[in-house]
Amino acid sequence: MSGRDSSAELSAGLAGLFPPGAVCTELIGKGDPDCLLPAEAQHLGKSVASRREEFAAGRVCAARALREFGIVDFPLRVGEDRRPLWPDAFTGSITHTDGFCAAVVAPQREQRAIGIDTERTERVKPDLWPRICGPEMAFLDRLPESQRPSAATLIFCIKEAFYKCQYTLTREYLGFDDARVEIGGWPCTQGDFAVHACRPMALCQQASLPLVGRYVFHQQFVTAGISVSAGG
Repeated sequence: MSGRDSSAELSAGLAGLFPPGAVCTELIGKGDPDCLLPAEAQHLGKSVASRREEFAAGRVCAARALREFGIVDFPLRVGEDRRPLWPDAFTGSITHTDGFCAAVVAPQREQRAIGIDTERTERVKPDLWPRICGPEMAFLDRLPESQRPSAATLIFCIKEAFYKCQYTLTREYLGFDDARVEIGGWPCTQGDFAVHACRPMALCQQASLPLVGRYVFHQQFVTAGISVSAGG
């Protein structure tokens, strides 16, 4: 799949990860770098083909989401810290993994910050669990062995979405041990989660924690979404 105006086979359910007013778009397949706006293409540099396709896929999804708000042909540039520079009065987030990309956009009058992350189910291998899931290892240890890879990948996915969301407001870098994930109703194909702070963090000055979001397993992927509302 490629091109700003080409059709995409969309997986169902991601829109339900976010509050009303947010727009989430998805793309299965590769993005076409030739469809980038000139100001976006400048950011490709000498990147390898796979990275160029990922970048293009993210811009395809972002353009489709922004179009829902009447914003057309907006070049989504890259900041010095590598984050997308969304239009004034909007916030957004992009995720891409092998074969899948998604973007979510919301007006800042409704959501101050938003985060999305998608990973392939069972991507996170056991040797990485202690580093990524330190605060959650007791939870993993209680699960049947067959469920642990999916749960560990979900925890990673949630922490990545949370990191993107909080960074929009704080510009603070966090480690995996700085937040603890609590998954509601496991095992389920979709549900809620809460992210707790394991240490004082800048987000605590701007929002009430724990921060609550939603997740869904779809096809061979898992996606997590989280936001900070304009009300708190």
